Amino acid sequence: MLYNIFDAHAHYDDGWFDEDRHSLLAAMPDKGVCGIVNASVDLASARIAIGYAEQYPFMYACAGIHPENLEGLAEDYIAQLTELLKHPRAVALGEIGLDYHWDIPRDVQNRVFEEQLRLAQELDVPVVIHDREAHGDTMELLRKYRPKGLMHCFSGSVEMLKEVMKLGMYISLGGTVTFKNARVPVEVAAAVPIDRLLLETDAPYLSPVPYRGKRNDSSNIAFTAQRIAEIRGMDAQELVDITTQNAKRLYGIDP
Repeated sequence: MLYNIFDAHAHYDDGWFDEDRHSLLAAMPDKGVCGIVNASVDLASARIAIGYAEQYPFMYACAGIHPENLEGLAEDYIAQLTELLKHPRAVALGEIGLDYHWDIPRDVQNRVFEEQLRLAQELDVPVVIHDREAHGDTMELLRKYRPKGLMHCFSGSVEMLKEVMKLGMYISLGGTVTFKNARVPVEVAAAVPIDRLLLETDAPYLSPVPYRGKRNDSSNIAFTAQRIAEIRGMDAQELVDITTQNAKRLYGIDP
């Protein structure tokens, strides 16, 4: 069993956890999990994430507006995010970014993304970036604002990885690296500098093999860690220990 696991990105407010959320979370320390960052997608989920972080000492919260959650966005959302990010258990602005997979007006996505990058700069907080089929525009704004932060569930190439590393950012990898035909994630897992790598679930989504297609939770990071350790030719516990240190450094959490 692996221990000292830090899940850099999860969504425990998702409805898939409604039946057993709190018993599942309460059991996480016994499953080797020492930390979970619960990302948000809008103002309501940010408040929920902060509530979880108040209840569980190993949980932390993000506050941010996801590109799929722009409809009906409050005019004063920046002011509300500013207040939420003052909470001592709020460790990052996220998840934010661009998603060109869905038919969401790109001009609105880019405006809200840029407004949040500007806020992160003003508050000096890390960002958690969602980038789906929008690599070029995402990188353009990241180069403009040069935030500290994390590319969550990184889906880019090794060439894009090199560009992200030039910005001093981190990447996190999840269950996709265990998938049978995962050529590019495997290449990225081999290439990423070890001091810039984090592990995540994106729970309840993207469960690693052997649980692909089923509900994901933070304890499943053990399977992702084992696969990445195999790719890199290193000990899995050592990999977990290093990625946990990296997560705490990025999120400003005391060791």
